[in-house]
Amino acid sequence: MLSVSMENKENGSLEIKNSVENGRPPDPADWAVADVVNYFQSAGFEEQASAFQEQEIDGKSLLLMTRSDVLTGLSLKLGPALKIYEFHVKPLQTQHLKNNSS
Repeated sequence: MLSVSMENKENGSLEIKNSVENGRPPDPADWAVADVVNYFQSAGFEEQASAFQEQEIDGKSLLLMTRSDVLTGLSLKLGPALKIYEFHVKPLQTQHLKNNSS
């Protein structure tokens, strides 16, 4: 399982501090379902993390999720779903694209 340590920022997002592999953080595409669940539990979304477990969302699936998937597909309350997408899923997707475009 991936070891992830995080630091809360003022806007509720997290700064991800992973162990470094090949000069950069491990790719979320390599995360297992348990890693995704652990990430959201660590981010303070303990209740919502179970939806990722139930839907078997691994790292590859997480990186493919759209805003609509998060807001409606996981059956989460709207407030937490918006925060999960804007502060977590979208930044992970952006970072993944940056890391894999060079």
